[in-house]
Parts: sequence; structure tokens; C-alpha cells
Amino acid sequence: MKRRNFIQKLGFAAGVPIAFQGVPIQVLASDKPLQRLAAQSTNDNVLIILQMHGGNDGLNTFIPLGNYDEYYSRRANIAIPYKSGNRTLIPLDSTVAEADQVGLHPDMQAFKDMYDAGKAAVFQGVSYERNNGSHFRGRDIWFMGGDVDDYYSSGWIGRYLNQEYAPLQYPQDFPNDNMPDPLALEMGNDVSLLFHQTGNIPTSISLGGSPNGIAGLIDQLSGYTDDGVDPRGLPPSFLDGSPYGKEMDWILGLEDKSETYIRRLVEIYNNSGETKATYPEKYPFQSQNSGNPLSQQLQLVARLLEGGIKTKVFLVKIGGFDTHASQTESYDPTMGNHAALLFHISEAMKAFNTDLINRGLHTKVLTVSMSEFGRRIGSNGSYGTDHGTGGPVMMFGAGVNPGIYGTNPDMSANNVGMQFDYRQLYAGILHEWLGVEKSVITNDIFFGDYISGPNPNGGNYEPLDLIKETITGTDDFLKSKFNIQSIYPNPATQYAQANILVNDYQNVGVELIDVNGRVVQRLSRSVKPGKHTFTFQLNNTPPGIYFVKAKSEKLNDTKRLIIRK
Repeated sequence: MKRRNFIQKLGFAAGVPIAFQGVPIQVLASDKPLQRLAAQSTNDNVLIILQMHGGNDGLNTFIPLGNYDEYYSRRANIAIPYKSGNRTLIPLDSTVAEADQVGLHPDMQAFKDMYDAGKAAVFQGVSYERNNGSHFRGRDIWFMGGDVDDYYSSGWIGRYLNQEYAPLQYPQDFPNDNMPDPLALEMGNDVSLLFHQTGNIPTSISLGGSPNGIAGLIDQLSGYTDDGVDPRGLPPSFLDGSPYGKEMDWILGLEDKSETYIRRLVEIYNNSGETKATYPEKYPFQSQNSGNPLSQQLQLVARLLEGGIKTKVFLVKIGGFDTHASQTESYDPTMGNHAALLFHISEAMKAFNTDLINRGLHTKVLTVSMSEFGRRIGSNGSYGTDHGTGGPVMMFGAGVNPGIYGTNPDMSANNVGMQFDYRQLYAGILHEWLGVEKSVITNDIFFGDYISGPNPNGGNYEPLDLIKETITGTDDFLKSKFNIQSIYPNPATQYAQANILVNDYQNVGVELIDVNGRVVQRLSRSVKPGKHTFTFQLNNTPPGIYFVKAKSEKLNDTKRLIIRK
């Protein structure tokens, strides 16, 4: 096949994606010299960035509990019910300070489950100074890693990749034995500024269709020639070194590598097995956003990772968050388009975590969300919210330090105030998760110290400790939220009280067990988040050593009790 026919077959053009297994993806790389060998990558951890396009309403995602009345008064027509109603919010963590406590949207039970398992965190009030409030400019600011007045031609991930790999140039030095795969993969139809590198125009190749279509196209790739002459011709010499000339060199060079990348991605995909996790496909209630757009993307990422891809950064996307109107249904604020989107994210991320566990990859993958801005505190008359400033960022993964970072916003303001500069989170991820040296982050990626340097609002930034020091199979976080706090009195004679802490609505059973494993007494009841007392009457119980065992869906704890007479 002639190269020109091959290109026509591919539909090759700058900014056109691969549609792989039905998911459009961008293959991104660099034309700049990189500064470390691919084989010298600091670790094999992977970062996934989850883009929530449109500006997510953080206050209906993480509802403030300590000042719920003020929350309700500012957005009564869309406020998520707290203590009454068919569907009410889900308290996330009753063990933190009251000012920090939040409730989840009722369709985010999967987030609650991941949080309780120690695999999710939320950061309140993430923004940047003088938040732009524009979709396109705001998205560019988050992608480029700059301030509102900066206009970088590169993105923070692009600059990270510049530092991560060897002094090689793309396309002539890639793929190679050390890095046979794309440096980054983007799901969707755009080439985001996130992956741009200084002086570089990232491009991609396009493949259409289904798995069978991919296999057929691969078969047709074999044997195309140029008959010794490049049918594309050569760019005029006066373009050498110019931006246009660089772009032409980039496109022609990537074109030459197209077959290799296509074959490599198919090879990687075929090296992995079908998922055994159940990914959600549909929102269970009526909504314009009924289909889950994340499930297919995350399944593809999981398969590529199991297949052995060396790509370090992935971008997955979900849109629909520009909820000026019909954010909720007029008859039920817990239903509607925003509810469906939150369901999609929570359920897809939980399924993705299960998928990674099944593939033995869950300790190597971290996901962080981003949205170009939050929404205003007050709702509008169209059952929606308008463009705001700060908002929450979610993190998922076995390596994340779980918790609620920051406190609830001042509900008397128009907008959610900034508590964290978004670059604090990104710098922390680069340093703690991807192992990038602090000096590189400060000098070459963010052009400032957002880890411990001066804060323009006073004092210094403080390291966030985003990542667990040790990732193990034991779940200390879960046990800290669901446990037997004490047994009193102990030793006991007439009665013993087991004081139980739970962090979710649970059906709890508490058993008194003798040394032979026989259940002497059993108490059970449904409880809400908080501390609860279960009392055993011991008048007819012989003295000796016993064990109190408390169990529910998330609770499994045992303590010793001595009975004396």
C-alpha cells in the first residue's frame, strides 16, 4: 500500500484520535530533547487524570453538614435533603471535626465505600488566585499549570515528560527498546494543552471502529512502499526552523511511526484478558446523561496496563457539568443530570479499582479529578447553578492518604473560597507519587515552589502528604472508622458494654463468644454513623475469658472480655 493511501485510510491529521476498542484516544509524544532515559524512570507508578468538563457543582457533590441550614437557604430549590426525604445525603465521615463534615450526594455510595476502604480523598476549595470562570481559558490554566495571567505554550504534564525521559528526540528516537509506547494517552477527540511541551505541537493518528476493524487495518498495513520516492515531497528549505516547519517535521515524522504504534497498542491490548469487574453502563433513573462514558475508557486503561504498556499518564473525560439549568429535577433535587454524572464517576471508579485489584495493579495507579471551576453557592431559578470559582478535587487509589482535606466554605459568600492552589496538589502528586525531585518541580514544571515555598496569602505552603508511606493489604483506615472502641467494665461481673464506632449506616451484630468458640449471646440492630453501645447482661454467664466480636458489612473487630463472679 502506498504511504499516501495508508494515510488516507487512517484519516491522518493533526489532532485526530485513534478510536481503539471503540474509545477515541490521542497518542502523544515530544519533539524536544528529554532529560533522562526512559529506562531510568523513577518508578512504575501511573497517573490518571479524570477531567470533569463544564465546571462541577461541588456543593451538591460534597454537602456541608456543619452549616447545612445556610447551605439550604442559599439553594433551596436544588438542596440535597439531609434528614428527611425519599433520598437523603450520605454522611461521609462522622469522625472528623464538625466544621469539616460533609455529606455525599445519594448517588455516590460507591465513593463512600472507597473512602471507608481508605482509597479515596477529597480536597475542598481547590482553585487559583483570581479564578477566570471561563470554560476554555479556565481549562487551559489548569492544563498549563500557570496563573491567570500566564499563557504557556506547554502543559504541566508535558513539562514533566520532558524531565522524565532520555535526551532523545521524537519522532526519530521513538519508539525504542526502552520506551516502545506512547508517552501519554488521551481519551477523546482533543489534543489537550496538558500534554504540550515547550516548542512542541503534539499530534495523533486516527483509527476508526471496532476491534475487528482494527485487526483488518493491521493486516493491510504490511508491505506499503514509496517506490523509493516520498510522495509527500519535501518542505521548502526556507521553512527550516520555523514553527510551521517544525509542525510539518512533526507530522511527517509521526506518520512514519504510525504503523509501529498501531501494532504495539494492539499487541499490548491482546496481552491482557477481559475484565472480570462489573462496570456500570446506565444510570438507574431517568436522565439525559443515562449512559456511563467513563466505563469503557477505564476498562481500556486497565487492559493496556495489564498488557504491559509503559505509558505514565492517561487522561479520561466526562462532560456535562455546565449545569446552568436542569441540574436537578424540579420534583426531586436528588435526581437529574448532575446526579447521573456523579453516579457515573463513583460507580466507574469503584469498578476500575476492582478491575485493577483483579489484575494485581491497584497499588500502582492513582487517579485525580479536575474541573475548570466550581459553581456559585446560590442556585438560580432554573434549577441550576452558574459559573463559580473554587471546588472539590477527588483522588482515588490504594496509595492515596484518605480523608477530607480542608473545611466547608463560608456559605454567606457568592463563591467557594480557595483553600488549596491546584498546583499544590499537582506538585505533591509529582513529588510523592511519580518521584520527581522537588527542584525539578519548582524550576522546570511549575516555575515556583508549591510544596513548601512562600504562599502569596501569607506564610508558606505546607506539604500535603497525599500518598501513604507504605501501601499494604491491611486497611488501617477502615479499622479506624469501624471498630470496638472499648468494653466497660472489663473485668465485668453483672454487665458489659461494648462501645462501637461505625462510619456508615450498618446492620451491626455483636457476639459474646467463649474460649471454645461458642456464641453465648448475640445482639444486633441497625445503626447510623456514630458511636453506639451494646450491653450484655452477665448474671447467668459463668466466669472466664470471653471475646466480644462486632461485625457488619464494613466492621470486623474483636476484643477480649474477662468475666468475674
